[in-house]
Order: sequence, then C-alpha cells, then structure tokens
Amino acid sequence: MKDHRKSVTDQMGNKVDVPANPERIISLVPSQTELLFDLGLEKALVGVTKFCIHLNPQVREKIKIGGTKKFHFDRITQLAPDLIIGNKEENYREGIERLKRFYPVWMSDISNLEDNRMMITAVGQICNRPSQAHSITGRIDKLLHNFEPVTNKSVLYFIWRKPFMAVGGGTYIHEILNLCGFNNVMHKYTRYPELSADQIKAYNPEVILLSSEPYPFKAQHIAEFESLCPNAKILLVDGEMFSWFGSRLIKALPYFQQLKPLLH
Repeated sequence: MKDHRKSVTDQMGNKVDVPANPERIISLVPSQTELLFDLGLEKALVGVTKFCIHLNPQVREKIKIGGTKKFHFDRITQLAPDLIIGNKEENYREGIERLKRFYPVWMSDISNLEDNRMMITAVGQICNRPSQAHSITGRIDKLLHNFEPVTNKSVLYFIWRKPFMAVGGGTYIHEILNLCGFNNVMHKYTRYPELSADQIKAYNPEVILLSSEPYPFKAQHIAEFESLCPNAKILLVDGEMFSWFGSRLIKALPYFQQLKPLLH
C-alpha cells in the first residue's frame, strides 16, 4: 500500500513532504519536545536531545540523539524517523541540511507570540492533533487576555558571562520582556550582543535579570552585577520561562506574575 503523504510549508518557508500520520518523530528542541508530549504524541516520539530530560518522566526513556548543536547521525539513522522537528535558532544549519537529505525536517522560526501560536497549530495539524493544539492555544489566549504587565522598568537580561551577553531585539525573549512591561535597553541590537563592564554601567538599567540558561547564573554572580549597577534590582530568573516557546507559555504567564512583588 502506498504511503500517503502531504506537503506542508514550515516557518522558514520550506516545502516539506510529511507522512499523513507520522509515527516515528524526532524532536531537536526541548521546548518542542514538551509540546509534543502535551499534544499526546509521547508514543510517536522516538528521539530527543540530551537536554530534553525533565519535562515528563517518560522523556527520559527516549533515545538521545545528541545536543541541539551537535547531532549523533548514527543514532538518528537507527531510529529511522519519518518526521524531524527542529528550530532555526536552536539548531545548527549544517546538521539540519544533512538531515534534510534523508528525512522530512519541519523547522520552526519563532520571534514573537504569533509565530508561537502558528507553530503550535501547525505541529498539531501535521501530527493529526488539531483539537489538542487548539486546546493549548485556547488556554494561552485566555491567559494572555487576562495578563497584566508586571513592571515598566528598564532591563538588561543576561544569558551569558565571560563575555557578558544580553538579549537584544528580534528575539522571543525580547517579545516576552515586552509582554511583561520591561523596557529592554538593548532593543536596538539584534539577537544577543556582547557587553563590556563599562557598557553595563553606562546603560544603568533599573532591573538586571540573570537567566538560568544557557549560562547557569547563580546567587554568587549577583555581587558582580551589584558592583556595576548598585542601584539596580537584580534577580535570578528561570530562563525556560522566558525562552521556551510552545506550550510552556501556560506555565510561564503565571510565573511572570509572581515576579511582580520582587520588582518593587
């Protein structure tokens, strides 16, 4: 019997021929792994990254195909996926291009809330879970409708140390900062600009947010920033809440509200 397939377009504008009913899915991004579980696709999900470890006890049982920036192609070959789901920002182009020669690879590209909504809907349609996807976007829409900004203060959001790297405009984290009411002082810069200690002093933000990922900022790093911006409110924050797209917004929006009393 001939395998039924359908042609879809991913968020990078690429045409992808996917099975009508994907049964062996590999996820190359932790946040999208979480979404696949929330869509009820845990049985079809055969491979995940080494960073997909704590979302659900069942995810630990899945074969690890490497990291988001370095794939173990031999393991992927053994898994014989009929659909691979990746992300432009999280994954590396060379690896994705190699995978595309052998498998259907659907790529997300997310820099704002609408992109995220479209991704959830698209993955639900591709994987025959449209009603589950609609339920997730409906919950997110309701939370967004009732969401109130937590502050109006200027902010620097750091993702790395040595060198210092902050979040610029055009990123999903920047979109989330805007949603929360922050004025991102790096909004004129794209992606993740490097900053010197003197530049941090000059920007003198009212708030400094130290993310738990990809650099694991801890309490001992707070003093370093206090010396640069003694008047700033400095908080350690859960980077997953700010950077993970997909269904994570359902947990993230209440989390942001919990930050409000810490900012005043």
